[in-house]
Amino acid sequence: MITLYQKFETLLQNTTTDFKRYLYEKVSWNSRMIGIIGPRGVGKTTMILQHIKENLDSKKALYVTADDMYFGKNSLYDLADNFYKSAGEYLFIDEIHKYANWSTELKSIYDSFPTLKIVFTGSSILDILKGSADLSRRAIIYKLQGLSFREYLKLFHNYEIEAYSLNQIVNNEVKLPKITHPLPLFNDYLKRGYYPFGLEDEINIRIGQIIVQTLETDIPQYANLNVGTGRKLKRLLSIIAESVPFKPNFSKISEIINVSRNSLDDYFSYMEKAGLIGQLRNETSGIRGLGKVDKVYLDNTNIIFNLVGEKSNIGNIRESFFFNQMRLNHEVISSEKADFVIDNYTFEVGGKNKQQTQIKKDGKSFVVKDDIEFGYLNVIPLWAFGLNY
Repeated sequence: MITLYQKFETLLQNTTTDFKRYLYEKVSWNSRMIGIIGPRGVGKTTMILQHIKENLDSKKALYVTADDMYFGKNSLYDLADNFYKSAGEYLFIDEIHKYANWSTELKSIYDSFPTLKIVFTGSSILDILKGSADLSRRAIIYKLQGLSFREYLKLFHNYEIEAYSLNQIVNNEVKLPKITHPLPLFNDYLKRGYYPFGLEDEINIRIGQIIVQTLETDIPQYANLNVGTGRKLKRLLSIIAESVPFKPNFSKISEIINVSRNSLDDYFSYMEKAGLIGQLRNETSGIRGLGKVDKVYLDNTNIIFNLVGEKSNIGNIRESFFFNQMRLNHEVISSEKADFVIDNYTFEVGGKNKQQTQIKKDGKSFVVKDDIEFGYLNVIPLWAFGLNY
């Protein structure tokens, strides 16, 4: 265990605390068992190391990764047992899905060491969701989404902007101190600002690796699918990426990629849960998630640019950004006469020349325009919706 402690201390010393993700203050860190899930690269590891550094006695805490060579000869339960007997109080396990039978061992640890607090993270959302069902009475599960435009402004450019509610946004109360022209920053965010690693070089390689890992490993392992299915999932993702935006014709797509209609429904569900796509549904009569799928988007605009590059359809990019940013705090559904409905508000998304012919002038309908710096009346700049979290 000495080597584990040495690795942990090195990571802790190199962890900065000047920028924290939106979820940091929302986590109930004193709970006995916490799970933090989210796609690779969104900042889960940094967040838990920041919590340790700022709030805990490092002598009573231990951070490990589940794929460490230590677990080649030792079990997770053995680690917890030794740590507990050494007066340890806080055990943090990163990338838990890389450890076989992790949910079973976590249950045993939870039941055997009642004063031990456990935090685990996982990037393979499908596996974590599957395992967390077994831990439903023990663990509190949080999901971490990628950077908002607001968070990007802080991390990439050190602009401190407060988060705005939907009501504040639609009333054009958004302010950007020290930022005279937000559009160049917004356009940069769309291409490289969703993942914290966008600050580093070779972002496209990193995103490409995430996509490949999810399609070729995570989904097939979760659903017991063969290798050939990974190729079909890639083809399906390409179809969505090149759409304008994508309104699924399931029968036609079934023919193109040569799968059954029922299998196609499953594929869409797997990719949504894995964080590669988002499915916009129609009105659900209050039962969230049961509506018919009206449109399908790639999960975020960085993935769009990675797959399609400069050939990306601008309408698809705009709607994908709006849906991605607003779904975290709100239920977003499709609109018969416009693009989106949130609560009682209707939104039509377009460029600076977008007209209001499709929406009512009733105080609850809004035109969301790209390529404008500031809003007026019921016209709101698209970038403003990136300040919601």
